[in-house]
Amino acid sequence: MQYLLGCLGIILLLALIVAIISWIISNLFATIGLVLAAIGIYTTYKYHKNGRKLKLPITLIAAGAILAIIGFSTNNEDTKTEVAKEQVADQVENDNEQVAQEKAKEQAKEKAEQEKAAKEAEQKAAEEARQKEEAEQKAKEEKERQEQAEQTTDQQAQAIGLEAVIVSRVVDGDTVELSDGRKIRLVGVNTPESTTRHEVYGKEASNYTTSQLEGKKVWLQKDVSDKDRYDRYLRLIWVSVPSNVMNESEIRSKMFNAQLVLNGYAEPSTYPPDVTYSDYFVKFAREARANGTGLWAYGENGTTKGDLDTGSSKPAPPANKPSTGGGSNSNTGNGQESYKNCTELRKVYPEGVPSTHPAYESKHDRDKDNWACEKAS
Repeated sequence: MQYLLGCLGIILLLALIVAIISWIISNLFATIGLVLAAIGIYTTYKYHKNGRKLKLPITLIAAGAILAIIGFSTNNEDTKTEVAKEQVADQVENDNEQVAQEKAKEQAKEKAEQEKAAKEAEQKAAEEARQKEEAEQKAKEEKERQEQAEQTTDQQAQAIGLEAVIVSRVVDGDTVELSDGRKIRLVGVNTPESTTRHEVYGKEASNYTTSQLEGKKVWLQKDVSDKDRYDRYLRLIWVSVPSNVMNESEIRSKMFNAQLVLNGYAEPSTYPPDVTYSDYFVKFAREARANGTGLWAYGENGTTKGDLDTGSSKPAPPANKPSTGGGSNSNTGNGQESYKNCTELRKVYPEGVPSTHPAYESKHDRDKDNWACEKAS
Protein backbone atom coordinates (compact mmCIF):
# COMPACT_ATOMS: atom_id res chain seq x y z
CA MET A 1 0.00 0.00 0.00
CA GLN A 2 2.77 2.37 0.91
CA TYR A 3 4.45 1.51 -2.37
CA LEU A 4 1.35 2.48 -4.33
CA LEU A 5 1.00 5.74 -2.42
CA GLY A 6 4.64 6.48 -3.12
CA CYS A 7 4.16 5.85 -6.86
CA LEU A 8 1.07 8.04 -6.90
CA GLY A 9 2.96 10.84 -5.15
CA ILE A 10 5.77 10.64 -7.69
CA ILE A 11 3.26 10.80 -10.57
CA LEU A 12 1.55 13.85 -9.09
CA LEU A 13 4.90 15.56 -8.53
CA LEU A 14 5.92 14.92 -12.13
CA ALA A 15 2.58 16.22 -13.38
CA LEU A 16 3.04 19.38 -11.29
CA ILE A 17 6.54 19.86 -12.65
CA VAL A 18 5.29 19.39 -16.24
CA ALA A 19 2.46 21.84 -15.63
CA ILE A 20 4.85 24.40 -14.16
CA ILE A 21 7.25 23.95 -17.09
CA SER A 22 4.36 24.25 -19.60
CA TRP A 23 3.13 27.37 -17.86
CA ILE A 24 6.63 28.83 -17.87
CA ILE A 25 7.06 28.08 -21.57
CA SER A 26 3.66 29.48 -22.52
CA ASN A 27 4.08 32.52 -20.20
CA LEU A 28 7.79 33.26 -20.61
CA PHE A 29 7.56 37.03 -20.16
CA ALA A 30 5.37 36.65 -17.13
CA THR A 31 7.78 34.11 -15.61
CA ILE A 32 10.80 36.36 -16.18
CA GLY A 33 8.89 39.27 -14.72
CA LEU A 34 7.95 37.26 -11.62
CA VAL A 35 11.58 36.10 -11.18
CA LEU A 36 12.90 39.66 -11.49
CA ALA A 37 10.26 40.89 -9.09
CA ALA A 38 11.19 38.13 -6.62
CA ILE A 39 14.88 39.06 -6.95
CA GLY A 40 14.03 42.71 -6.44
CA ILE A 41 12.03 41.90 -3.27
CA TYR A 42 14.79 39.71 -1.93
CA THR A 43 17.40 42.37 -2.73
CA THR A 44 15.27 45.03 -1.06
CA TYR A 45 15.12 42.88 2.04
CA LYS A 46 18.90 42.45 1.98
CA TYR A 47 19.57 46.12 1.26
CA HIS A 48 17.23 47.20 3.98
CA LYS A 49 18.88 44.86 6.43
CA ASN A 50 22.34 46.13 5.52
CA GLY A 51 21.26 49.77 5.43
CA ARG A 52 22.03 50.26 1.77
CA LYS A 53 20.10 52.37 -0.75
CA LEU A 54 17.13 50.66 -2.57
CA LYS A 55 17.53 52.02 -6.11
CA LEU A 56 18.48 48.72 -7.84
CA PRO A 57 15.92 46.47 -6.09
CA ILE A 58 13.11 48.87 -6.86
CA THR A 59 14.16 48.89 -10.50
CA LEU A 60 14.13 45.09 -10.58
CA ILE A 61 10.70 44.96 -8.97
CA ALA A 62 9.33 47.51 -11.45
CA ALA A 63 10.86 45.75 -14.47
CA GLY A 64 9.61 42.40 -13.24
CA ALA A 65 6.12 43.74 -12.69
CA ILE A 66 6.06 45.27 -16.17
CA LEU A 67 7.30 42.01 -17.78
CA ALA A 68 4.78 39.99 -15.79
CA ILE A 69 1.94 42.28 -16.93
CA ILE A 70 3.11 42.10 -20.54
CA GLY A 71 3.41 38.33 -20.31
CA PHE A 72 -0.02 37.85 -18.85
CA SER A 73 -1.55 40.29 -21.37
CA THR A 74 0.12 38.53 -24.30
CA ASN A 75 -0.99 35.20 -22.99
CA ASN A 76 -4.56 36.46 -22.65
CA GLU A 77 -4.51 37.83 -26.20
CA ASP A 78 -3.12 34.57 -27.50
CA THR A 79 -5.74 32.72 -25.55
CA LYS A 80 -8.45 34.97 -26.98
CA THR A 81 -7.00 34.55 -30.48
CA GLU A 82 -6.95 30.79 -30.10
CA VAL A 83 -10.47 30.85 -28.74
CA ALA A 84 -11.56 33.07 -31.64
CA LYS A 85 -9.82 30.77 -34.10
CA GLU A 86 -11.49 27.78 -32.55
CA GLN A 87 -14.86 29.54 -32.68
CA VAL A 88 -14.30 30.49 -36.32
CA ALA A 89 -13.24 26.95 -37.10
CA ASP A 90 -16.30 25.61 -35.31
CA GLN A 91 -18.53 28.07 -37.20
CA VAL A 92 -16.93 27.12 -40.54
CA GLU A 93 -17.34 23.48 -39.68
CA ASN A 94 -20.97 24.07 -38.75
CA ASP A 95 -21.57 26.09 -41.94
CA ASN A 96 -19.92 23.40 -44.05
CA GLU A 97 -22.00 20.77 -42.35
CA GLN A 98 -25.17 22.79 -42.93
CA VAL A 99 -24.25 23.37 -46.58
CA ALA A 100 -23.53 19.68 -46.96
CA GLN A 101 -26.88 18.82 -45.40
CA GLU A 102 -28.74 21.27 -47.65
CA LYS A 103 -26.89 19.97 -50.69
CA ALA A 104 -27.74 16.42 -49.69
CA LYS A 105 -31.41 17.43 -49.33
CA GLU A 106 -31.40 19.09 -52.76
CA GLN A 107 -29.75 16.06 -54.33
CA ALA A 108 -32.31 13.80 -52.67
CA LYS A 109 -35.12 16.06 -53.89
CA GLU A 110 -33.74 16.13 -57.44
CA LYS A 111 -33.35 12.38 -57.40
CA ALA A 112 -36.93 11.96 -56.18
CA GLU A 113 -38.19 14.34 -58.90
CA GLN A 114 -36.17 12.51 -61.56
CA GLU A 115 -37.54 9.18 -60.40
CA LYS A 116 -41.06 10.62 -60.41
CA ALA A 117 -40.57 12.09 -63.91
CA ALA A 118 -39.12 8.81 -65.16
CA LYS A 119 -42.06 6.90 -63.69
CA GLU A 120 -44.56 9.33 -65.22
CA ALA A 121 -42.79 9.11 -68.60
CA GLU A 122 -42.87 5.34 -68.39
CA GLN A 123 -46.57 5.38 -67.54
CA LYS A 124 -47.27 7.85 -70.35
CA ALA A 125 -45.33 5.73 -72.84
CA ALA A 126 -47.22 2.65 -71.69
CA GLU A 127 -50.54 4.49 -72.05
CA GLU A 128 -49.62 5.78 -75.52
CA ALA A 129 -48.56 2.30 -76.55
CA ARG A 130 -51.85 0.92 -75.27
CA GLN A 131 -53.86 3.59 -77.08
CA LYS A 132 -51.88 3.02 -80.28
CA GLU A 133 -52.46 -0.70 -80.05
CA GLU A 134 -56.17 -0.15 -79.45
CA ALA A 135 -56.35 2.32 -82.37
CA GLU A 136 -54.54 -0.11 -84.67
CA GLN A 137 -56.81 -2.93 -83.58
CA LYS A 138 -59.85 -0.74 -84.08
CA ALA A 139 -58.61 0.37 -87.52
CA LYS A 140 -57.94 -3.24 -88.44
CA GLU A 141 -61.41 -4.29 -87.34
CA GLU A 142 -62.96 -1.33 -89.17
CA LYS A 143 -61.02 -2.19 -92.32
CA GLU A 144 -62.12 -5.80 -92.09
CA ARG A 145 -65.70 -4.67 -91.50
CA GLN A 146 -65.56 -2.35 -94.53
CA GLU A 147 -64.01 -5.05 -96.68
CA GLN A 148 -66.70 -7.48 -95.58
CA ALA A 149 -69.38 -4.88 -96.24
CA GLU A 150 -67.92 -4.11 -99.67
CA GLN A 151 -67.73 -7.79 -100.47
CA THR A 152 -71.34 -8.23 -99.43
CA THR A 153 -72.35 -5.14 -101.41
CA ASP A 154 -70.52 -6.37 -104.52
CA GLN A 155 -72.19 -9.76 -104.17
CA GLN A 156 -75.59 -8.06 -103.92
CA ALA A 157 -74.72 -5.88 -106.93
CA GLN A 158 -73.67 -8.87 -109.00
CA ALA A 159 -76.87 -10.65 -108.06
CA ILE A 160 -78.96 -7.87 -109.68
CA GLY A 161 -76.65 -7.39 -112.66
CA LEU A 162 -74.64 -4.36 -111.53
CA GLU A 163 -70.90 -3.92 -112.19
CA ALA A 164 -68.63 -2.26 -109.63
CA VAL A 165 -66.21 0.30 -111.16
CA ILE A 166 -64.10 3.32 -110.25
CA VAL A 167 -64.63 6.68 -112.00
CA SER A 168 -61.22 8.13 -112.82
CA ARG A 169 -62.35 11.40 -114.42
CA VAL A 170 -65.40 13.29 -115.65
CA VAL A 171 -65.58 14.35 -119.31
CA ASP A 172 -68.71 16.45 -118.91
CA GLY A 173 -72.05 16.31 -117.12
CA ASP A 174 -73.25 13.08 -118.75
CA THR A 175 -70.00 11.37 -119.76
CA VAL A 176 -67.31 9.85 -117.52
CA GLU A 177 -64.17 7.77 -117.93
CA LEU A 178 -63.46 4.71 -115.77
CA SER A 179 -60.17 3.59 -114.25
CA ASP A 180 -59.99 0.82 -116.89
CA GLY A 181 -60.20 3.42 -119.70
CA ARG A 182 -63.81 2.84 -120.76
CA LYS A 183 -65.94 5.89 -121.47
CA ILE A 184 -69.49 5.81 -120.13
CA ARG A 185 -72.39 7.82 -121.59
CA LEU A 186 -75.26 8.05 -119.11
CA VAL A 187 -78.47 6.55 -120.47
CA GLY A 188 -81.73 8.53 -120.70
CA VAL A 189 -80.38 11.98 -119.78
CA ASN A 190 -78.72 14.89 -121.55
CA THR A 191 -76.77 17.65 -119.79
CA PRO A 192 -75.91 20.98 -121.46
CA GLU A 193 -72.69 20.83 -123.44
CA SER A 194 -69.42 22.08 -121.87
CA THR A 195 -66.69 20.60 -124.11
CA THR A 196 -66.78 21.06 -127.89
CA ARG A 197 -69.42 23.75 -127.49
CA HIS A 198 -70.91 25.53 -124.52
CA GLU A 199 -74.54 25.63 -123.51
CA VAL A 200 -76.06 27.47 -120.60
CA TYR A 201 -75.63 25.53 -117.34
CA GLY A 202 -73.17 23.09 -118.97
CA LYS A 203 -70.29 23.99 -116.69
CA GLU A 204 -72.47 23.67 -113.60
CA ALA A 205 -73.60 20.21 -114.70
CA SER A 206 -70.02 19.12 -115.35
CA ASN A 207 -68.89 20.41 -111.96
CA TYR A 208 -71.74 18.62 -110.21
CA THR A 209 -70.89 15.30 -111.85
CA THR A 210 -67.23 15.79 -110.97
CA SER A 211 -68.04 16.46 -107.31
CA GLN A 212 -70.30 13.41 -107.07
CA LEU A 213 -68.43 10.78 -109.11
CA GLU A 214 -64.76 11.53 -109.71
CA GLY A 215 -62.54 9.08 -107.83
CA LYS A 216 -65.58 7.23 -106.43
CA LYS A 217 -66.67 3.63 -106.58
CA VAL A 218 -70.02 3.27 -108.39
CA TRP A 219 -72.10 0.51 -109.96
CA LEU A 220 -73.08 0.31 -113.65
CA GLN A 221 -76.36 -0.99 -115.01
CA LYS A 222 -76.93 -1.84 -118.66
CA ASP A 223 -80.35 -1.14 -120.17
CA VAL A 224 -80.52 -2.68 -123.66
CA SER A 225 -77.84 -1.11 -125.85
CA ASP A 226 -74.16 -1.73 -125.10
CA LYS A 227 -72.53 1.17 -126.96
CA ASP A 228 -73.47 4.25 -128.95
CA ARG A 229 -72.14 5.17 -132.37
CA TYR A 230 -69.19 6.94 -130.71
CA ASP A 231 -68.07 3.68 -129.07
CA ARG A 232 -69.09 4.87 -125.60
CA TYR A 233 -70.72 2.39 -123.24
CA LEU A 234 -74.35 3.23 -122.49
CA ARG A 235 -75.04 2.76 -118.82
CA LEU A 236 -77.00 3.84 -115.78
CA ILE A 237 -74.89 4.71 -112.75
CA TRP A 238 -75.83 3.84 -109.17
CA VAL A 239 -73.96 5.57 -106.36
CA SER A 240 -75.26 2.96 -103.90
CA VAL A 241 -76.45 -0.57 -104.53
CA PRO A 242 -80.28 -0.71 -104.50
CA SER A 243 -82.27 -3.62 -103.17
CA ASN A 244 -84.76 -3.14 -106.01
CA VAL A 245 -83.68 -1.44 -109.25
CA MET A 246 -87.27 -0.50 -110.11
CA ASN A 247 -88.20 1.03 -106.75
CA GLU A 248 -88.86 4.76 -107.30
CA SER A 249 -87.60 5.76 -103.87
CA GLU A 250 -84.28 4.00 -104.48
CA ILE A 251 -84.06 5.38 -108.02
CA ARG A 252 -84.41 8.89 -106.61
CA SER A 253 -81.85 8.46 -103.85
CA LYS A 254 -79.29 6.08 -105.37
CA MET A 255 -79.30 6.42 -109.19
CA PHE A 256 -77.04 9.22 -110.44
CA ASN A 257 -78.87 9.57 -113.80
CA ALA A 258 -82.04 10.34 -111.85
CA GLN A 259 -80.24 12.76 -109.52
CA LEU A 260 -79.00 14.77 -112.50
CA VAL A 261 -82.62 15.23 -113.64
CA LEU A 262 -84.07 15.83 -110.16
CA ASN A 263 -81.49 18.55 -109.41
CA GLY A 264 -81.94 20.31 -112.74
CA TYR A 265 -78.57 19.45 -114.26
CA ALA A 266 -79.99 17.32 -117.11
CA GLU A 267 -83.08 16.91 -119.25
CA PRO A 268 -84.59 13.47 -119.96
CA SER A 269 -83.53 12.29 -123.39
CA THR A 270 -84.96 8.95 -124.51
CA TYR A 271 -83.29 6.88 -127.22
CA PRO A 272 -85.06 3.58 -127.89
CA PRO A 273 -84.59 0.78 -127.13
CA ASP A 274 -83.10 2.08 -123.80
CA VAL A 275 -86.42 3.16 -122.27
CA THR A 276 -86.57 1.26 -118.94
CA TYR A 277 -86.42 4.41 -116.82
CA SER A 278 -87.69 7.00 -119.33
CA ASP A 279 -91.03 7.47 -117.58
CA TYR A 280 -89.28 8.09 -114.26
CA PHE A 281 -86.89 10.59 -115.82
CA VAL A 282 -89.75 12.51 -117.47
CA LYS A 283 -91.60 12.59 -114.15
CA PHE A 284 -88.51 13.87 -112.33
CA ALA A 285 -87.89 16.50 -115.03
CA ARG A 286 -91.43 17.81 -114.74
CA GLU A 287 -90.91 18.22 -111.00
CA ALA A 288 -87.65 20.11 -111.55
CA ARG A 289 -89.22 22.28 -114.26
CA ALA A 290 -92.20 23.10 -112.04
CA ASN A 291 -89.78 24.24 -109.33
CA GLY A 292 -87.55 26.17 -111.75
CA THR A 293 -84.59 24.05 -110.63
CA GLY A 294 -81.19 24.37 -112.35
CA LEU A 295 -81.38 24.58 -116.14
CA TRP A 296 -85.19 24.92 -115.99
CA ALA A 297 -84.77 28.39 -114.52
CA TYR A 298 -83.97 29.52 -118.09
CA GLY A 299 -87.34 28.53 -119.58
CA GLU A 300 -89.75 25.68 -120.22
CA ASN A 301 -87.37 24.11 -122.76
CA GLY A 302 -84.40 24.15 -120.38
CA THR A 303 -81.01 24.87 -121.91
CA THR A 304 -80.45 21.81 -124.11
CA LYS A 305 -82.52 19.31 -126.08
CA GLY A 306 -84.67 16.79 -124.29
CA ASP A 307 -87.99 14.98 -124.08
CA LEU A 308 -89.83 17.98 -122.63
CA ASP A 309 -88.90 20.41 -125.41
CA THR A 310 -91.98 22.10 -126.92
CA GLY A 311 -90.17 23.29 -130.03
CA SER A 312 -86.81 24.25 -131.51
CA SER A 313 -84.28 25.79 -129.20
CA LYS A 314 -83.58 28.26 -132.03
CA PRO A 315 -86.19 30.42 -133.76
CA ALA A 316 -87.42 29.08 -137.11
CA PRO A 317 -86.38 31.10 -140.20
CA PRO A 318 -88.93 33.03 -142.27
CA ALA A 319 -91.16 30.81 -144.49
CA ASN A 320 -89.90 32.49 -147.69
CA LYS A 321 -86.18 32.27 -146.82
CA PRO A 322 -84.30 32.36 -150.17
CA SER A 323 -81.99 29.63 -151.28
CA THR A 324 -78.37 29.95 -150.20
CA GLY A 325 -77.29 29.07 -153.70
CA GLY A 326 -75.47 26.16 -155.27
CA GLY A 327 -78.50 23.88 -154.84
CA SER A 328 -77.41 23.06 -151.31
CA ASN A 329 -80.79 23.92 -149.81
CA SER A 330 -84.22 24.91 -151.07
CA ASN A 331 -87.48 26.32 -149.82
CA THR A 332 -90.44 24.11 -150.65
CA GLY A 333 -92.86 26.99 -150.74
CA ASN A 334 -94.99 25.52 -147.93
CA GLY A 335 -92.77 26.66 -145.06
CA GLN A 336 -90.41 23.68 -145.21
CA GLU A 337 -86.67 23.77 -145.92
CA SER A 338 -84.51 21.13 -147.52
CA TYR A 339 -80.77 20.59 -147.18
CA LYS A 340 -78.57 18.23 -149.13
CA ASN A 341 -76.75 16.94 -146.05
CA CYS A 342 -75.98 17.74 -142.42
CA THR A 343 -72.89 19.73 -143.33
CA GLU A 344 -75.04 22.19 -145.26
CA LEU A 345 -77.77 22.20 -142.61
CA ARG A 346 -75.29 22.98 -139.81
CA LYS A 347 -74.07 26.03 -141.72
CA VAL A 348 -77.47 27.53 -140.94
CA TYR A 349 -78.35 25.60 -137.75
CA PRO A 350 -75.13 24.61 -135.95
CA GLU A 351 -77.02 22.71 -133.24
CA GLY A 352 -79.16 20.71 -135.68
CA VAL A 353 -82.97 20.86 -135.67
CA PRO A 354 -85.80 18.97 -133.90
CA SER A 355 -88.59 17.13 -135.69
CA THR A 356 -90.88 20.12 -135.30
CA HIS A 357 -88.51 22.39 -137.24
CA PRO A 358 -89.21 23.24 -140.93
CA ALA A 359 -85.70 22.04 -141.85
CA TYR A 360 -86.12 18.60 -140.26
CA GLU A 361 -85.94 15.63 -142.64
CA SER A 362 -85.88 12.01 -141.52
CA LYS A 363 -82.95 11.27 -143.84
CA HIS A 364 -80.80 13.54 -141.65
CA ASP A 365 -81.98 11.86 -138.41
CA ARG A 366 -79.72 8.81 -138.56
CA ASP A 367 -80.24 7.75 -134.94
CA LYS A 368 -84.01 8.30 -135.17
CA ASP A 369 -84.08 10.46 -132.04
CA ASN A 370 -86.34 13.12 -133.59
CA TRP A 371 -83.39 15.52 -133.89
CA ALA A 372 -81.55 15.92 -137.16
CA CYS A 373 -77.87 16.69 -137.64
CA GLU A 374 -77.10 17.21 -133.93
CA LYS A 375 -73.48 17.21 -132.86
CA ALA A 376 -72.19 14.38 -130.72
CA SER A 377 -72.57 15.08 -127.00
